[in-house]
Amino acid sequence: MPKSRLFYYLSALRPYQWVKNGFVLLPLVFGEKLVDPAALKHVLVAFLAFCAAASGVYMINDIADLEADKLHPVKKLRPLAQGHIAPAQALGLALILLITALAAGFALNFSLGICLAAYIAGNFLYSHFLKHLVIVDVMAIGLFFLLRVVAGAVVIPVVISDWLLICSGVLALFLGFNKRRHELLTIGQKAGGHRRVLEKYSIYFIDQMVAVLTASTVIFYTLYTVDAGTVANFGTNGLLFTVPFVYYGIFRYLYLVHKRRLGGDPARIILKDGMLQINLLLWLAAAIGVIYFAK
Repeated sequence: MPKSRLFYYLSALRPYQWVKNGFVLLPLVFGEKLVDPAALKHVLVAFLAFCAAASGVYMINDIADLEADKLHPVKKLRPLAQGHIAPAQALGLALILLITALAAGFALNFSLGICLAAYIAGNFLYSHFLKHLVIVDVMAIGLFFLLRVVAGAVVIPVVISDWLLICSGVLALFLGFNKRRHELLTIGQKAGGHRRVLEKYSIYFIDQMVAVLTASTVIFYTLYTVDAGTVANFGTNGLLFTVPFVYYGIFRYLYLVHKRRLGGDPARIILKDGMLQINLLLWLAAAIGVIYFAK
């Protein structure tokens, strides 16, 4: 049965990618504001604003990468690459989403508006320049994740732990390099035609980066749980008991990347793998239990 035009527009928005905006919620949990109705409302607005901004950016990127996406075995199935949506129509919808996101952000909190503006501007800079610079391309992706965490903190407002920012950034780098690895494996010799920077990467090099980031992620998170400031803030060292969930999550992700070749899109992996979802919920439940009930 033919798909409707609405289906193609919704597909172009890539709503499954909104799971990445879950980073906006971290300050709500770790800032002990989870039971504050005003904080919940503000973080929800920030989350929705980032969803609108992300979808707008994705659509503009799809317009810019239209020819390159046609060379990719998966991206060639996107609505713009297949011709189901005209570039002019996509651009119009993207601008509406971006303007709406910025308006909502500045209306709620000036700092949130700045975070959203930085996210949008950073993505444009990434699309036209940074994505062609080896290593810098992945570091830019990590910065976008950090902006989400900062945005979640400024709207509450709370002071977010430096350790938590470091953990979020390193985890984002871990996901980014695994994505580059999958692109190399999937596209093979045509990798440079789809994304020029892939010519500068190799599987061996990326595996070295992933090894460093794997260790860094679990070590930094462990240090965060036992840090004197963390223990004093939460009144307990019980957060240490959430470390096994972080280990399992990292190991499960690596298993999916290396054994099941599913490392192309972190959002899709999380949404498709039940074990990762269960582990994430258990980690969140354990963290909430320690922070709010173990004092």
